Amino acid sequence: MFYMLVILFICSAAVNIFLFRSRLNLRTEIKYIRNKLRKVVNEETGERLLLNTEDKYIKSLLIQINRLLDHNQKIKGNCNSIELSMRKMLSNISHDLKTPLTVILGYIEIINNDKSLTSEKVMSLLKTVNLKTVEVLALINRFFELVKLESGDKKLNSSRIDICEVSRKIILDYYEILISKEFEVVIDIPDDSVFVSGDEDAIERVLNNLITNAIQYGSDGKMVGLKIRITDNDVFVEISDKGKGINEMHKDRVFERMYTLEDSRNTNYQGSGLGLTITKRLVEQMGGGISLDSVPFEKTIFSVRLKRIRF
Repeated sequence: MFYMLVILFICSAAVNIFLFRSRLNLRTEIKYIRNKLRKVVNEETGERLLLNTEDKYIKSLLIQINRLLDHNQKIKGNCNSIELSMRKMLSNISHDLKTPLTVILGYIEIINNDKSLTSEKVMSLLKTVNLKTVEVLALINRFFELVKLESGDKKLNSSRIDICEVSRKIILDYYEILISKEFEVVIDIPDDSVFVSGDEDAIERVLNNLITNAIQYGSDGKMVGLKIRITDNDVFVEISDKGKGINEMHKDRVFERMYTLEDSRNTNYQGSGLGLTITKRLVEQMGGGISLDSVPFEKTIFSVRLKRIRF
């Protein structure tokens, strides 16, 4: 009996020691987690929690904490990227607004102060002021359109659209301009109707933007093409030109807000950098996509993918 009591006492003591050490280890591990998290938050580091533990619950907790830290770093990176993009966008908007506004103010100052101006000269200056004012308003409208698209305030209607009919209508609107500029016009549109799901106004805006872009930046190649390509589930509208194109360095950035090539800041290639961004957002809202393939002075193709409707 005595030996049984001794054995029970020893077992009880061993269990208590084990439990005490387990609690001590648990406290140490929790303290480590607390201190490490405090350091990560206070110092804004990208560290992860590394702890060699046998406790499966602590291991599971560490895995989830590290996932949360990784997610936090990703969000932080995205926020930094957006902030950088917004700063650049505001800088570019300031640049694009400053030029026409400076012209407007300069011409108004001339009209007000130069009493020797003839009525014909005054009318000529006022015509320029009007054109520059329209330019400023167009830029502001494009900017607010992009803001509405990205905030989700602008909702698009989805309906059954004959993409062949819309494409013919749009390219016909530009036909006189293209002929007067001595462009070759290459059209490959099926004779039969091809239907897509989308918003007709948005599709027209997309095609207008891309054709205008092809005329403006592809003028060296003297060619604009419009082709419709069909697959089982999608329809591709391809707008092409043979101009100076876009090299590999810029291909992935042309759809960014306010991104423009360096030479788009001169008088021959002026652009706000909003057109392609708006185009991409409109296409994405319709459940499609847009891609770019460019070989300078051979062929630059913007390909718009839309959902096909087969009935």
